[in-house]
Amino acid sequence: MRPIRKVLVANRGEIACRIIACCQAMGIQTATVFSEADRASRHVLDASEAICIGPAPSRQSYLDIGKVIDAARRSGADAIHPGYGFLSENADFAAACEEAGILFIGPPPAAIRALGSKTAARQLVSTHGVPLVPGVQEPLSSATDGLAIARQIGFPVLIKAAAGGGGKGMRVVRSADEFAPAFERASSEAAASFGNSAVYVEKYLASPRHVEIQVMADSHGNAIYLGERECSVQRRHQKLLEETPSVCVDPEMRRRMGEAALAAVRAAGYTNLGTVEFLVDANREFYFLEVNTRLQVEHPVTEAVTGLDLVREQLHIAAGGRLSLRQEDVAPRGHAIECRILAEDPFDGFVPSPGRIRVYKEPRAPWLRVDTGVYAGYEVSLYYDPLLAKLIAWGPDRPTAVARMQDALRDYVIEGIRTTIPFHLLLLENAEFQAGNLATDFIDRHMEIERSGGSRRHRDVAAIAAAWLRGARGAAPAQAPAATRATSGWKLAALGAGRRPWA
Repeated sequence: MRPIRKVLVANRGEIACRIIACCQAMGIQTATVFSEADRASRHVLDASEAICIGPAPSRQSYLDIGKVIDAARRSGADAIHPGYGFLSENADFAAACEEAGILFIGPPPAAIRALGSKTAARQLVSTHGVPLVPGVQEPLSSATDGLAIARQIGFPVLIKAAAGGGGKGMRVVRSADEFAPAFERASSEAAASFGNSAVYVEKYLASPRHVEIQVMADSHGNAIYLGERECSVQRRHQKLLEETPSVCVDPEMRRRMGEAALAAVRAAGYTNLGTVEFLVDANREFYFLEVNTRLQVEHPVTEAVTGLDLVREQLHIAAGGRLSLRQEDVAPRGHAIECRILAEDPFDGFVPSPGRIRVYKEPRAPWLRVDTGVYAGYEVSLYYDPLLAKLIAWGPDRPTAVARMQDALRDYVIEGIRTTIPFHLLLLENAEFQAGNLATDFIDRHMEIERSGGSRRHRDVAAIAAAWLRGARGAAPAQAPAATRATSGWKLAALGAGRRPWA
């Protein structure tokens, strides 16, 4: 094994803090990078050393390969952990680390290249028996060619960016007349987001589930899967809540999905952690979506049910170690849910909510975990992802995990900006969610937050309810405030199960 003495964490926010904490617990020194806008960020305070690498725009700082490599050299780091986002799935960055003699904590550049492009990944895994959604396996040369393919496989279809992810460069097309403008918009967005305008087309599955498999592979030929994560609660292809296990996956389906995931990563000569994503239709048939060649935002739910520290596993594998367990040793226990707490206003179209956090108080219980990079007084910027924190709740079963998450959300205090905490409370109260009837269009079909109008009234109600819960924690006042009496058409989730909502 190659010992790791010092890790440069090439990221920011909660994931940088989480990696730094793991390294320090392992006795590994840490350094990190930051932009001028992040000078007072928590990851800068947590690391042993922090190096400024440029202005706020990420292309001039966190996405600048030369600056990150230079920071690693200046700090004396012998390894770089990219976290997720930014350069984490950039094969050129992984290769630059290799050329500089710095250990990249992730898969080899060739594996990132093979799986980083969705079209290349589809071509590769299709030869290894992994089921695919009907469509093409190569980028489209023109809108005309794409339209011909769309007519062949039948509308509706989905135009998707060949590189990147996160819902960028994606358009649903329901008729031939819509195809050409959708193609141009998807291509332009892909070019702006990933520097690559290539797109491809596949059959659009109506109301599928989004289920992913966590895999680990070492450099000695060992590979295992750690179960699935249900990621179907999304808005505009952005995940808002994840959980494990999925209510739609039984042991036999889990085995088949796990084996398909391992076939996909083995085809690419993959090592380290990775996630293979699938779409699941109404008949519980699953289809390959993509491979994320990095640590996932939602990895804590897998850690909660397996007892593993996946960042520690990444470091161990990168140093040349063998997997710490075999497939037969994987025995997930209980149920875990993660809510992504975002600096967005869910009652006003999820618009960003930058500003200073005046009050910050985390919920605490033995079955809770909070991964965050913010604190009271922290200034939330518009430059970066709005993720403030990840709240994870574990329970012996799904109903218990849901109830514990509801209590935790009610006790989570973030004042000074809008957050998605009220949205998550509404979601967890939803009867269809509690029944496990999930799909990627769940919010559009089952929640009225954005269609209800009166967003200001909803914000007022949520604020009043939150203040009342923190103060009284008892019965509602005899008469609701005027702002509350004016509201109708939705249930006040902030009051929780067993309490009568104000009308």
